[in-house]
Amino acid sequence: MTSPELPPQGRDARDALVSLHSEIGKAVVGQEGALTGLIIALVADGHVLLEGVPGVAKTLLVRTLARCVDLEMTRVQFTPDLMPADITGSLVWDNGKSEFEFRPGPIFTNLLLADEINRTPPKTQSALLEAMEEHQVSVDGHTRPLASPFMVIATQNPVEYEGTYPLPEAQLDRFLMKLVLPLPERDTEIEVLTRHANGFNPRDLVSAGLQAVTNAQDLRLARSEVAKVGVGPEVTAYIVDLVRATRVSPSLSLGVSPRGATALLATSRAWAWLNGRSFVTPDDVKNFALPTLRHRIKLRPEAELEGVSAASVIDGVLRMVAVPR
Repeated sequence: MTSPELPPQGRDARDALVSLHSEIGKAVVGQEGALTGLIIALVADGHVLLEGVPGVAKTLLVRTLARCVDLEMTRVQFTPDLMPADITGSLVWDNGKSEFEFRPGPIFTNLLLADEINRTPPKTQSALLEAMEEHQVSVDGHTRPLASPFMVIATQNPVEYEGTYPLPEAQLDRFLMKLVLPLPERDTEIEVLTRHANGFNPRDLVSAGLQAVTNAQDLRLARSEVAKVGVGPEVTAYIVDLVRATRVSPSLSLGVSPRGATALLATSRAWAWLNGRSFVTPDDVKNFALPTLRHRIKLRPEAELEGVSAASVIDGVLRMVAVPR
């Protein structure tokens, strides 16, 4: 079976988003998996959690993405004393009008960078729940819509680091994917240092020659095309079987929820579309099972003591569940 061609405008939007990868590469060396994941999340209208030790270009990656997509970006440094109103906004007294008026918080943007989100208590982390799920904010009984497109990219240090708060399960489930940024390989690190020695300044992205290669209109068009990507009943059943297998795993106290199944469907569809296909294959599902599901499961304490990881559990589920032919 051959994939029917998408209409011309679909190809244009896809070409623009594919070119995003090479454009960001002008500033960010390596981290191919995280970069691909961010593009998938943009197309799938989802939020992303980036995890890595300090200094692996998490913040640089997001800043570069915002510049190349021509979106307004706001960065919030999450700290232990940050309050929910510092993110969503609050009512302030206007002496001239003799009344309270709403002062929007930094969440009213296209791309919100929640830097080191796990350094703030769960109360403040939860301020993002409504915004991430419904793209709106409720303050003082009034609901205010957020910008479109709207995306939260949160960064966090590994939970073993001092002064961090684990994200609540309800918060984690709102992220479409969790992308882990590893320390670079030797050759990659040499290239990073070579670029810096040749004058690259991560604080000045203009000098790196970065240009906006796509925009909000391309994203809206891409999302409408992704919604047309077909999903056969055997692929749907495969996604459900994978998710249900996590719920009976002896290593887990919490399996993947139905929201996780819809997230895996969304990432698989977006990947199929970016690869020029009008249908989803089981390989699409397998490619994005780990980043889409790993943050939605919770290991039992005894499994952690035995060295079991979320990645090994997902890998085991992929081997156990029969792949449709």
